[in-house]
Amino acid sequence: MRVIVCGAGRVGFGIARRLAAEGGDVAVIDQDRALVRAVSERLDVRGVVGNGSYPDILAEAGAREADMIVAVTHADEVNMIACQIAHTLFKVPTKIARIRASGYLDPKYSDLFSRNHMPIDVIISPEREVSEAILQRLSTPGAIETKAFVDGRVWAVGVRLPEDCPIVATPLRQLAELFPDLKITIVAIERGDRLWRAHGEDQLEVGDNIYFVSAREHVTRALEVMGEDERQARRVIIVGGGNIGLYVARGLEQYGSMKLRLVEGDRERAEYVAEQLDRTVVLQGDGLDRDLLREAGAADAETVVTVTNNDQVNVLAAVIAKREGARRALALVNDVSFAPICEAVGIDRFVDPRSTTISTILQHIRRGRIKGVFSLADGRAELIDAIALETSPLVNKPLGEAKLPEGVIIGAVYRDGVVDIPTSQTIIRPNDRIVLLALREYVRDVEQMFRVSIEYF
Repeated sequence: MRVIVCGAGRVGFGIARRLAAEGGDVAVIDQDRALVRAVSERLDVRGVVGNGSYPDILAEAGAREADMIVAVTHADEVNMIACQIAHTLFKVPTKIARIRASGYLDPKYSDLFSRNHMPIDVIISPEREVSEAILQRLSTPGAIETKAFVDGRVWAVGVRLPEDCPIVATPLRQLAELFPDLKITIVAIERGDRLWRAHGEDQLEVGDNIYFVSAREHVTRALEVMGEDERQARRVIIVGGGNIGLYVARGLEQYGSMKLRLVEGDRERAEYVAEQLDRTVVLQGDGLDRDLLREAGAADAETVVTVTNNDQVNVLAAVIAKREGARRALALVNDVSFAPICEAVGIDRFVDPRSTTISTILQHIRRGRIKGVFSLADGRAELIDAIALETSPLVNKPLGEAKLPEGVIIGAVYRDGVVDIPTSQTIIRPNDRIVLLALREYVRDVEQMFRVSIEYF
């Protein structure tokens, strides 16, 4: 696959790294010469210095032969024009653009990005993606990762095993006997720097990060079995009234009994946010002000969510709120170097917008009938939601005979409104939705399994 990535920032670099590692022909465009030099030296990609919306720059990057353009610069307008030029002049088949400004995303302007106007196939809104990720994390406070597939019917959840976890030192194959009502598939285990596909003989250890797949209604029970039985918060403080903070507050207002407070530093923005929300108390002031956090009810809050546009403020506000009594803290962190700091200072969870955006983009890059993708452990594995085709080697035979690649494990099968946890005797039928985990080096095998073309056979 030939791909042009416009933008060499964190997201562009992450996409280029992923595609280059899979053998793709990748060109990266950016106006910052230092960023282009860095991406060219660190990755097996071609670097082009210039504006990605200029025809001559796109031509230099190989637009005439490109299969896809992914425009993720910091300027919405550059991303949109790059896709328009790629379509009009170079007939690039697939065009993906990152759009931040909410004005472009208003549903009443949805026709703007149609093929007859500005032909962009996929619009990625990082703020909405991050907001949805935060809402999912808040719905399962004991989890370190949460991702919904199959229209919310199947969930993939990551959890860190506490010291009192009852399934520690137990072979995974015995879990069904010990907990017959636990309808989950543990698909991956992360221990230290190592991540591997789970096997029946594996035994878990305290501190492991494990990832499981189950029907949505079994997630709470699974977390209880793993020693993480915290309920959804009823008192939440949001620090930051930008687009993410507003979106999260709107989402939380749908839970009728939740008590919400939002802190925003800019007076004009605070007034605007207050007008947009129905049941959230908006306080204007500094999220680092202890007195203001006390006024917001930090002593009684179960969760504080810090989502300003400054990583340092998010980390410090979360720490201060916890010291004032908040039970849990979730911080938005753009710079991954802050991740170990978050853990060291007692922040319970953090959300990385780069990882969230990359997962969404990969969903549209993957070949075959792939409906959803979620990247784990900095790209070392992917959770994939796919549709089984008549031509797939998985269908119409027991899974025990399907000869899955070593680095692939099926977590759940959805058919006719029912989520099934598979066994070696499960038979996949055409049009079943499959949620599986694939280690990075086996993603290509999964794409082949779900290809529309019969050439593979």
